[in-house]
Amino acid sequence: MTAMNGGAAVFCTGPEKVRNRDVHYPFRPDSDFWYLTGFDEPDAVAVLRPDHDEARYVLFVRPKDPEMETWHGRRAGVEGAVERFGADAAYSIDELDEHLPDLLKGQGRLHYRTGDDADFDRKLLGWLQRMYSRTRDGVTGPTGIVEPGTLLHEMRLVKDAEELEIMRRAARITEQAHRAAMSHLRPGIHEYEIEALVDGTFRREGGWGPGYPSICAAGANATVLHYTTNAEQVRPRDLMLLDAGCEIDGYTADVTRCFPASERFTPAQADLYRVVLASEIHAIEHVRPGHTFHSVHDEALRVLVEGMLDIGLLSGSVEENLESKDYRRYYMHRTSHWLGLDVHDVGSYYDDDQSSRVLEPGMVLTIEPGLYVAEDDEQAPEAFRGIGIRIEDDVAVTPDGHEVLTAGIPKTIEEIEALG
Repeated sequence: MTAMNGGAAVFCTGPEKVRNRDVHYPFRPDSDFWYLTGFDEPDAVAVLRPDHDEARYVLFVRPKDPEMETWHGRRAGVEGAVERFGADAAYSIDELDEHLPDLLKGQGRLHYRTGDDADFDRKLLGWLQRMYSRTRDGVTGPTGIVEPGTLLHEMRLVKDAEELEIMRRAARITEQAHRAAMSHLRPGIHEYEIEALVDGTFRREGGWGPGYPSICAAGANATVLHYTTNAEQVRPRDLMLLDAGCEIDGYTADVTRCFPASERFTPAQADLYRVVLASEIHAIEHVRPGHTFHSVHDEALRVLVEGMLDIGLLSGSVEENLESKDYRRYYMHRTSHWLGLDVHDVGSYYDDDQSSRVLEPGMVLTIEPGLYVAEDDEQAPEAFRGIGIRIEDDVAVTPDGHEVLTAGIPKTIEEIEALG
């Protein structure tokens, strides 16, 4: 809270969302709210006031309700918000109109993210307007609204030791799931069987479940970057692209591996795979303090282009292809993104002068080059058509280099074929 340098901050976690009729999606707390409070129930609001003498941290939560708890599960209640979650004071969410305006009185500015909840935005602006109308009575309130992510997301970007240990746990469970999928995959099963195996492993080993919808893409489905239908039957010569990561305590892994339905990669699959693997390994070696975020992509891209030229997927020189961007026919995304409480985690990718962000210890990023050859791409050699390859690991920046959190998941051709 000291980073706020005074003022107040308001964070909401929101309600449960209706899936259909009277069925709700499983609730997952807002990442910023969870990071600050560790409170996992819906319909809650946190107020931070670092300069207040007593109630610096206030929670509004659903009250205890025996009848509702019989139907939907236990609640912490107002008492639990203080005793279990460390709030200095707590109120029922039903008392928001009564108490929250008072908590904002005398605060110089307000840290609050607008646009997420239109109803709450209107309430908050109404409270502020009523406060401004009472200035002749000596009532003062925030005179400006500040986007809280400017501070909070920079905090979230650099993980501490406890956060990194949670992410290692997520990686270990993800390893078990990927190994199980590699061992289980056979021609004739369906993609959703792999999805069920993977997601079930996440839950069985203590995770919250998948941190994002698992991608189980066999054959040409792997050329669709965010394929989540997971419904087709696996054919004998298919390669399965599995992009799946376990979420635990709010933090998620994000891992992709590709492995054959039959015992061996085909020659064409192996050729593409080796190009992507060489790119990924080279990019990982480039992760260290002082290097920039975008330089990791540049290093991966150059190795990819060199490999595509070697196997006949591109023609010309490396420099010509980098300049023309012809490689985007087969590699159309960036190599990395931040990872943490969100699979595409928060934090700026640029410094104040708009240059690429310099990597620092505690940052965690993915390394995930790929090649995707469309089934109907007549410019590509026929043997490569319908093959999609992505290899992805989670990498933490350390003071003297990097730590591959997901290093235990097999990724060489030899390791993968040994598990088949």
